Amino acid sequence: MIANLIATLVEEDLAEDDGVLAPDDRLTCHVHGRWIHQCVSSPVHVNPVTRHRWCRGCDAELGVVVDELAGVVAMRCPRCGRGGSAATARLIAACRASIEARRAA
Repeated sequence: MIANLIATLVEEDLAEDDGVLAPDDRLTCHVHGRWIHQCVSSPVHVNPVTRHRWCRGCDAELGVVVDELAGVVAMRCPRCGRGGSAATARLIAACRASIEARRAA
């Protein structure tokens, strides 16, 4: 399982460096060296500019819930209950795909 994670990290690093993989579409995190769903709750993954895990209306970080067994990933603003954006939707999709990739490992 760890070998698959390491191989995927290296593969995604190279693909991102070559410009064929967008950072938002990674299943792994090059900062934490983990599957993205395992570290998405870190403050490192909050970006008010791009609106990754950020509610513009409330100026607040979105909360994260990851249920690896059920394959569920959700992000919501703790103030208004909304806070979705295109960037956050892509991050949720990457987390769900990362759960599936880890299961397949």
